[in-house]
Amino acid sequence: MQMTRFEELKNLLSKPKQIVILSHRNPDGDAIGSSLAMNHYLTRLGHKCDMIVPNEFPKFLKWMDGAKDIQIAEYSPSNSRNLVENAELIFILDFNTTSRIDEVGQWVEKSTAPKVMIDHHQQPQEFDFMYSDTEIPAACQMIYNFIEAMGHLDLIDRSIGECIYTGIMTDTGNFRFKNTSAATHRIVAELMDKGVEADRVYNHIFNTQSPDRLRLLGKVLGSIRILPEYRTAFMYLTRKQQLKYNTQKGDTEGFVNYGLGIDNFIFSVIFIEDMQKNFYKISFRSKGNFDVNEFARKYFNGGGHINAAGGRSDLTLKETLDKFEKLLEQHKEELNKAE
Repeated sequence: MQMTRFEELKNLLSKPKQIVILSHRNPDGDAIGSSLAMNHYLTRLGHKCDMIVPNEFPKFLKWMDGAKDIQIAEYSPSNSRNLVENAELIFILDFNTTSRIDEVGQWVEKSTAPKVMIDHHQQPQEFDFMYSDTEIPAACQMIYNFIEAMGHLDLIDRSIGECIYTGIMTDTGNFRFKNTSAATHRIVAELMDKGVEADRVYNHIFNTQSPDRLRLLGKVLGSIRILPEYRTAFMYLTRKQQLKYNTQKGDTEGFVNYGLGIDNFIFSVIFIEDMQKNFYKISFRSKGNFDVNEFARKYFNGGGHINAAGGRSDLTLKETLDKFEKLLEQHKEELNKAE
């Protein structure tokens, strides 16, 4: 593990601190898993920790130990702001720029507390202490590495292990993505030795769907556009459709991956209209060396990883889809040569 000024951070953590743990907007399994795992670990070292996320997170992540203690800034902005202002140390997990946490980012920028970033996304902002590695598939794997570097693997029990396992499992697409390494599997084996039951975690995450979610999936798949000349598939979902199927936070998780299941296709995209504001959230997924991080950054004010990224469009759906198809034409040669 390569963290800047690690020994200095280790010294800071040798005495009890008031710590705030932050993760990104629209938190996923890796965000919530890393926050909870770090919270349990630091609490066992004697620190007082508070966890904050900018907005609500999916119900299927709320089974993990401690999830009910996570502060949601959009519901309690005053209290969340006070926690950030009074923090002696701030942990930034699974994101690498304060722009990913909305108004919370402004509070963080004003805080004089040292800031510790542990993240695997590209092009990080500078913080006081940084553990950044884009080759690692999940922030939760980095949390495990951090605890190991601190010499405290003995503190990882089933509770912490389930949080770490959740983040690794979800961010690796159930261990099928290319960046899932031998080291990832070795860590998972260690977690299972500590009592983590893979089927229990999987059932909590994937086998708690509502009938409405399955109907919503059918609607999305019905919208799919197949573009073999670009080895690309894309789907869309309007606000009206989401209301019709009583869409809950996290219900669209994983929908974008269906396009990659088509033989010889390497690029899949879903456009989802925001429920409150007039823009479309976009999820990009790819296989091989087609870089969706670069694509999202260049055209849709987003970013992420080489094979998984997000962005947004403030245009109408028709304008957005027209723009996207024109971009595909520009990248036709690259898409057809991608491996």
